[in-house]
Amino acid sequence: MADDPTKQPGTGQTRRRGVALEEAILRAAADELIESGYAGLTMDRVARRAGTNKNAIYRRWPNRLALGIAAYRQLATTVQPPDTGELRGDVLELLRRANRHWSSPLGMVLRDLMAAAGSASEFTAQLPEQSTDSVAASWLTLLGRAVARGEASPEALHPRVATVAVVLLRNEFVMRGVPTAPDEVLVEIVDEVYLPLVRRRGDPGAHGDS
Repeated sequence: MADDPTKQPGTGQTRRRGVALEEAILRAAADELIESGYAGLTMDRVARRAGTNKNAIYRRWPNRLALGIAAYRQLATTVQPPDTGELRGDVLELLRRANRHWSSPLGMVLRDLMAAAGSASEFTAQLPEQSTDSVAASWLTLLGRAVARGEASPEALHPRVATVAVVLLRNEFVMRGVPTAPDEVLVEIVDEVYLPLVRRRGDPGAHGDS
């Protein structure tokens, strides 16, 4: 029987190049993240799983963190913003999704990647949940609908205002030292901070009488 031309002689590895090889490496790295977390992710294990060698990985990703972030992006799914028909319901649902995700196994991988990246913003910006533009886009969508319904002030359509609720939720994680918050905290963020802020934004009377 003729030799398989896709096999590298003596290695048992499949000869792939370009996009095909890159996809195989990312699939292998994603599987390793699911099974062992970021702590168990090594270039050796990914290379074995992908049927390639470490040099092929290092040519594409300079270190374990870069590979881990790229693999996590393969696992993270894009979810459409909720549309409950009213701002309060939309904001609560988006916060509850974030709360569930951060305490999930995939959320644990995300937290480990963020801890490994530290203050290296060039890495954290590649994470879907940490990209300023990506996060703001979902919140601006919710707020834009609310403005159209007359539930919020047009002046509230600013990324920093729109994302206040999720920033407060992240602060809860940091302060409590756990990756989840009680639902009553989410309700409080929405009712006591977010809704009053976006409804009164730009209202001359919101800052008191002169």
